[in-house]
Amino acid sequence: MIHEEILITLTGIGLLSIACQWFAWWVKLPAILFLLLTGIAAGPLTGWLQPDKIFGDLLFPMVSLSVAIILFEGSLTLKLDEIRGLTTIVRRMVTVGVLVTWAIISLTTHWALGFSWELSFLFGAVAVVTGPTVIVPMLRTVRPTSRISNILRWEGIVIDPIGAILAVLVFEFIIASATGGGALGHTLLTFGKTLLIGFITGALGGYILGVILRNHWLPEYLHNVAALTLVFGIFTLSNLGQEESGLLAVTIMGMLLANMKRVSVDNILDFKESLSVLLISGLFIILAARTEFAQFTELGIAGIIVFLVIQFVARPSKVLVSTWGSSLKWQERALLSWIAPRGIVAAAVAALFALKLQQQGYEQAALLVPLTFMVIIGTVVLQSATSRSIARWLGVAEPEAKGFLVIGANPFARAVGRALNDKDYRTLLVDSNWDNIRVALMEGLNTYYGNPVSEHADRHIDLVGIGQLLALSPRSELNALTTMRYHAEFGGGNLLALKPSDEEDSTDKRKISMPKGAKILFDEEVDYNSLSAMMTDGAEIRSTNITEKFDMSDYNKKYYGRSVPLFAFNPKGRIFPFAADVQPSPGPGWSVMALVLNGDEKPEDKEAGQQHDEKQD
Repeated sequence: MIHEEILITLTGIGLLSIACQWFAWWVKLPAILFLLLTGIAAGPLTGWLQPDKIFGDLLFPMVSLSVAIILFEGSLTLKLDEIRGLTTIVRRMVTVGVLVTWAIISLTTHWALGFSWELSFLFGAVAVVTGPTVIVPMLRTVRPTSRISNILRWEGIVIDPIGAILAVLVFEFIIASATGGGALGHTLLTFGKTLLIGFITGALGGYILGVILRNHWLPEYLHNVAALTLVFGIFTLSNLGQEESGLLAVTIMGMLLANMKRVSVDNILDFKESLSVLLISGLFIILAARTEFAQFTELGIAGIIVFLVIQFVARPSKVLVSTWGSSLKWQERALLSWIAPRGIVAAAVAALFALKLQQQGYEQAALLVPLTFMVIIGTVVLQSATSRSIARWLGVAEPEAKGFLVIGANPFARAVGRALNDKDYRTLLVDSNWDNIRVALMEGLNTYYGNPVSEHADRHIDLVGIGQLLALSPRSELNALTTMRYHAEFGGGNLLALKPSDEEDSTDKRKISMPKGAKILFDEEVDYNSLSAMMTDGAEIRSTNITEKFDMSDYNKKYYGRSVPLFAFNPKGRIFPFAADVQPSPGPGWSVMALVLNGDEKPEDKEAGQQHDEKQD
């Protein structure tokens, strides 16, 4: 009976995890919010989930290994070349700004809650992180200007591993102080040993894995499993050499691996998606279930004061220091001061260190978890509900998302991207084929290398200023999947995809339907194969002005049989795609962008239309 109860509980956690992830995707809010609320409902509210009873002695190792995975994945996104290229503002926010935030939160925690200085500084270190998993969904809803979006997104990416390292070092110092018996020399020696072993072990693990990947000593299907296993091995080995140094080791390992030349970590990052959906999502439900309402009650008004100081004092102070002397307007600084939700790393690290410190006799450590959850829920809910309205009121929200997310970076997609850019429409080309991406980059196009329907894409694709989807991939199933994935972001009327090729369309049992409202691009007779053939024959994208003397009937006569109209632009520059079921009716003052084959023209047609064409280079 006990085994059946454990089986039902594990299955329930898995189902709840998936439900939370799906609901978070649907409402465009960070998943951690719903995972924590679900855990609280399953644990202290209903008593259905009792993690200590179910998992027993396995709970602590599970939390430790899960946090190791989170920190390793976060550190994989920290590329030193990208840090060097960041603006002065972002560099200040992740250095001086972190110290300012840490100091203010630590002092407030000590004063309001009566925590010891050790626990206060540990919570301050935990609470400095934001993270892309909470920032990116919020930016998609808020849609601030590109400057604000870039600052917040890069701050979230960079601050995760930096904040984690800071928290690990503070924790290690607490443990070293406790075991040193008050002797300063012994404390510093223990602390130095922790740093030394963590750095050496992590660097060794990162270098070994990097060499293996670079030289292809493992088949590709083993890369992800080998990386995960080596993370566990380095974490355990470092802890055996010096207790509690494992988290620092896996963070260093990820940072080194991310910055090794000729080593791709994209597949390893993608593998983390499955772990985050099941293992890590389940972890946060379990951690939240361990809390007790009595702990939230014990925090009381003091906990609310800490949250308010974080929101209204610590964050604005950080932004003030980081943006001093910059060209940012006060409206931009105000929105930066408002948006800083806490996320997964804060919850995981707080839960792990609370468990360990309770074992060391720190009774107040039990309050670290509910205090962190209170800050996470408070910042996510408050900022998600108000940031869009505040951005509009301040005048720093994008007025209209008129850009295009282009699925595919093949020759036709690149030509479309260049042509739309020339019309001042932002485009972002997404492809998992590196050769296509490389050529697009050489042509000066904005790109994302990866799968457009992956969690990595959710965190890294910047949709600010983008409101429409063009699915131009030769893979019809990918086009259909992306229309379904981005239906909530753009709405059905802004989803446009190529018609499946005839051979793909004939296999109904393999065909994926597009969501309601999505449109077939250009014409029922046009698919990727026909467009590709035209590009091979030398077709070019041209814009033709429509006038009273050269109307659409003249246009159709001139280009009959050798052009595919793509987009029409009205006199105000608004774009209207040609679709199978909706064909715009351009009049005088409009222009038509089309893929045109060079060919013979009648002299009178050529003379009538030559002054209307503009080749899109």
